[in-house]
Amino acid sequence: MVVGIAIAMFIALFGWGAGYFGWSDPQGKVQLALATSFILGIIGGFKSRGE
Repeated sequence: MVVGIAIAMFIALFGWGAGYFGWSDPQGKVQLALATSFILGIIGGFKSRGE
């Protein structure tokens, strides 16, 4: 269930975060940071589970 919430939050922030929070991201750096943090979170989660 937590994974589903995390995925939904990532999609919402990635897709509509600029409009909702009002940040300016003409070069896509905020979206790149969001994607990187999400991927690193997945990797960290797998490593902490021992897989």
